[in-house]
Amino acid sequence: MVARSAREGAGLEIAGDMAGRLRELEKSVQTSLRGKAEAVRLAVTCLLARGHLLIEDVPGIGKTTLAQSLARSVDCGWRRIQFTSDLLPSDVLGVTVFDTRSSQFDFRPGPVFTNFLLADEINRTTPRTQSALLEAMNERQVSIDGRTMPLPEPFMVIATQNPADHHGTYPLPESQLDRFLMRVRIGYPDAEAEREIVRQPGMPASAGPVMSRAELEEIQTGVEQVTVDDAIVEYLLSIVERTRRHPALALGVSPRGSQALYRAAQASALIEGRMFAIPDDVKHLATAVLGHRVAPSGTLSGERVIEEILGETAVPL
Repeated sequence: MVARSAREGAGLEIAGDMAGRLRELEKSVQTSLRGKAEAVRLAVTCLLARGHLLIEDVPGIGKTTLAQSLARSVDCGWRRIQFTSDLLPSDVLGVTVFDTRSSQFDFRPGPVFTNFLLADEINRTTPRTQSALLEAMNERQVSIDGRTMPLPEPFMVIATQNPADHHGTYPLPESQLDRFLMRVRIGYPDAEAEREIVRQPGMPASAGPVMSRAELEEIQTGVEQVTVDDAIVEYLLSIVERTRRHPALALGVSPRGSQALYRAAQASALIEGRMFAIPDDVKHLATAVLGHRVAPSGTLSGERVIEEILGETAVPL
């Protein structure tokens, strides 16, 4: 009993230390994106869960600012791709060229070979180029000319997109949406935050790195050690199962979505300084993690249906 208490105490101390470092990371991102603490918290949660983030909203809200600030706050490599209708898969993955001096074929890696890949306006390129990221996002590797090459760790795709009803967009297919752990909408700032934005000269200053690659990998490993009780797993699965038989949904959440919500709940617990998940971790993240994984059959959005399901599902005590 004494040994168990000592282990629990050590676990709480470790979780508290990691939570403190994560608060510094959140503050760093918030210096560029004012008044959007919730969107920043979701982005950091996605990073810790080793997931990919899709930021969807109207132009000028701060989608790219959030993506850049998160990438710059960690001492890792990052690249940005501006997706356009004429972008080719080789512009993302890389290309093999013949070197006349050595009489050999050399591979020139594309921007995907980095830690943070900012895919700006991903739905403005064709499905062919969009699909170039499928293997990278799911298996963290790319296959080119019969060669399979691993991507650096950590690896995260942060993509932005305009709503699907805007001109010149190609909606992401369900298979690609399912690769994103979360879809986040930033929304308009409140009056006070917008007043600060208007008064600041030029673009917001970019914060420097506040976390090293080693620290990030240590915290990501710590997330995997967070305990999730069986009752919470059953609660999570009940939510997922209801999406598969809800009359307003033509397509429910896949097992990949169940895994994503589980990992996100673990990350949320650690951010709060806990080594165990609680029902609120699942409930708070369900809309962001599951809303883009369902196909509505009526006028209600996926997020709205998930909110209804949450209201109907019994929360474990």
